[in-house]
Amino acid sequence: MGIIKLKNIRTFSYHGCLIEEGKIGSDYTVDLKIKTNLQKSAQTDHLLDTVDYVHLNKIVTEEMAIRSHLLEHVAKRINIRVLAEIETVEKTTVWVSKINPPIGGDVESVTIKMTEIRK
Repeated sequence: MGIIKLKNIRTFSYHGCLIEEGKIGSDYTVDLKIKTNLQKSAQTDHLLDTVDYVHLNKIVTEEMAIRSHLLEHVAKRINIRVLAEIETVEKTTVWVSKINPPIGGDVESVTIKMTEIRK
């Protein structure tokens, strides 16, 4: 088995429970880690034998573009879609961070982490 991790995917999205968050949006970062078998691609050196991180990035950016009230909701969608679209992925973990959240304090970011395992 092996790990592929995309770190610090930056998006501007419209997530949040407040009406203003849906109108003005804010900055987010996403980290995605997947567990898959990398032995074949290590032998063959062919893209078709591995998980294409371009595909992973596309899933993240497309799901982040769909408004959610909760970060948990968008994280779950990302994990489920990775498992649905890429059969060789055994486990996926996503961290979604809202930069400078409107919570009445000096907070750099708030992050949620969720994991899904193929059944």
